[in-house]
Amino acid sequence: MDTLGERLAAVDAAVADAARDAGRDPAEITRIVVTKFHPPELVRALHVLGVAAVGENRQQELTAKIDAVGTELPGLHWHFIGQAQTNKARALRQAASIVPLTVHSVDRARLVRSLDAAAGPGDPIVDVLLQVNLTDDPGRGGVAPDGAVELAEQVLTAPSLRLRGVMAVAPLDEPPASAFSRLRTVSDGVRTVAPDAVWISAGMTGDFAEAIAVGATHLRIGTAITGPRPAGG
Repeated sequence: MDTLGERLAAVDAAVADAARDAGRDPAEITRIVVTKFHPPELVRALHVLGVAAVGENRQQELTAKIDAVGTELPGLHWHFIGQAQTNKARALRQAASIVPLTVHSVDRARLVRSLDAAAGPGDPIVDVLLQVNLTDDPGRGGVAPDGAVELAEQVLTAPSLRLRGVMAVAPLDEPPASAFSRLRTVSDGVRTVAPDAVWISAGMTGDFAEAIAVGATHLRIGTAITGPRPAGG
């Protein structure tokens, strides 16, 4: 079986190839290793290999891993990429007070208010992305594309939040290239009110090349690097 380092190198090589094919500099793309269901020891091993960004889907697991490794891994940036609930806002804020944290899943005004209200005196500003729903199912997580600019304006009124850009997952029933093209259009709209919100978090193991082609700045890649999830995960 390939080692963790070999899998990481293979993915990074493929990302670099996709970037060059798109006429982009691979250095402008951040690869986030999704470590859900894996133990803190894997995060430590990734850090030894030079990984500077890891992602978690569940707040409880994010908190547990940050509690386990604390600030012992200098330069490591954490990304919360799962659905964010308003009742988890304080826990996410607590995590952000310990380590650098970006929340990728802000999708409604109530969550904006909850994250902002949970800030205590001296707490750091938290970077956030707007999660965009690229499906026709209103029950899926994410703001509708035509509501993204209004939500961006609401984030801009929250003094403890910094809007970095947009995030989305490609629908299963649509070619990822067309879905990510629509996300790029949403990103362009958001930047009319927040010019610095240039991040586009899109692309996973099976579709990162298509995401890179339309300007993705952050990729979320899990098992292709980490290997199979532990039993029970």
